[in-house]
Amino acid sequence: MFTHGPWVLDKMTSMDRTCSKCGLQFEVEPGFFFGAMYVSYAFSVGIFLAITFILYNLFGDPELWVYITTVVVTSALLYPLIFRYSRIIFLYVFGGIKYRPELSS
Repeated sequence: MFTHGPWVLDKMTSMDRTCSKCGLQFEVEPGFFFGAMYVSYAFSVGIFLAITFILYNLFGDPELWVYITTVVVTSALLYPLIFRYSRIIFLYVFGGIKYRPELSS
């Protein structure tokens, strides 16, 4: 689906137009993936809640700057994966895509 790996930061947003196996067009309509921002937001909230829970319960409620720094650094490191998975999930949920294992071999 993507032309380069997630850690090639200057080209991490590059996508193929169609699937090389089945010919499926990924972008159903112009601007389709703008909706993936909501999935990305859900991932970000999940990261925030998980880090808050871990810091509060395992590290004894540290100072506010520890929370902020940990959330910002973790989000920045995971951004390439969040970007990709939010697009993939959005495509599967709202694009009518069904996984067909016979085409993956």
